[in-house]
Amino acid sequence: MIPFLQLKPGEDGEAVRGAIERVISNGWFVLGPELEHFEREFATAERAPHAVGVGTGTDAIALALRALGIGPGDEVITSPLSAAYSALAVMMVGARPVFADIDPDRLTVAPEAVAAAVTPRTAAILPVHLYGQAADMVAIAPIASRHNLAIVEDCCQAHLATCAGQPVGSFGAAAAYSFYPTKNLGALGDGGAITFSDVALAEKAKRLRNGGQTNRYQHGEFGVNSRLDELQAAILRARLTFLLRWTEIRRRLARTYREELTGGLAVTVPAEHDEGHVYHLFPVLSPDREAVRSKLGAAGIETLIHYPVPITRQPALATEAPADCPVADRVCGEVFSLPLYPALPAESVRQVAAALRQS
Repeated sequence: MIPFLQLKPGEDGEAVRGAIERVISNGWFVLGPELEHFEREFATAERAPHAVGVGTGTDAIALALRALGIGPGDEVITSPLSAAYSALAVMMVGARPVFADIDPDRLTVAPEAVAAAVTPRTAAILPVHLYGQAADMVAIAPIASRHNLAIVEDCCQAHLATCAGQPVGSFGAAAAYSFYPTKNLGALGDGGAITFSDVALAEKAKRLRNGGQTNRYQHGEFGVNSRLDELQAAILRARLTFLLRWTEIRRRLARTYREELTGGLAVTVPAEHDEGHVYHLFPVLSPDREAVRSKLGAAGIETLIHYPVPITRQPALATEAPADCPVADRVCGEVFSLPLYPALPAESVRQVAAALRQS
């Protein structure tokens, strides 16, 4: 068997267990020193001035939008190819998600589609850096500037990624990260963070995540309860020290896939458009997806689909009258993901490639 993913701590196990024990011994579990240290360390890793730990990646997007004053009556342009939580976060603040179709090669939101989707109600662009590959921020950022729109980057699948040499998360006012266990930097539970360039926005987000409190029992504004707890912050601190090396391993495994998956195959491998790609996932496409996946499964190779239904086709989004996105529709019918994670042996990658050549 070649499993799709390994979630149990491996080489980081001792560090993770030590972090958990440290928190238990300290007896401080919410809004304590582990979170403060992690916020500073994560901001440094992402080359961001400020980071704010929150409960989930979804909350990170929603609280970033709220910190920017985006809400009812506003529109936020985003991608139809992502986990639905990207758009649901927009709806959480009362704004309307507007979908711009994707680039068929890059699989992230197409800049020309973003430009065409701008209306007088547009307040922000929420580009999704998908599968570890950055959206084309070099083209998207000028669109936002031209129309005076905020950019909130969805970096939930793009820890340490760059676009044209610039860190993702640094192109706009805020960026959202997820620490769901499957992410490149994963907690042992849910977690998220927002990075900001502006200290006032970071301080506002800290109030909003904690019920809008300005002082204990003094709620100056409507907030929520979305705090990255001390256990998860400590675990993430322990794993953050491994993240750069894990990212290089992901890139090395991806290069092996690309070297092996050439010529006359049943799948198409999306291009790498930027060397800053961090390979959260390794997607491939096939119009005969289920047959190919079935053959891989028979060979003991586990695969998953990210994502089988475009957000525009989700019933939860029907009230938003989403525009048709035919490229995303096609990709969602063809895309699936191959195993890729730091503990995966390179030989397993070659075995997967060999099985695909026989499909």
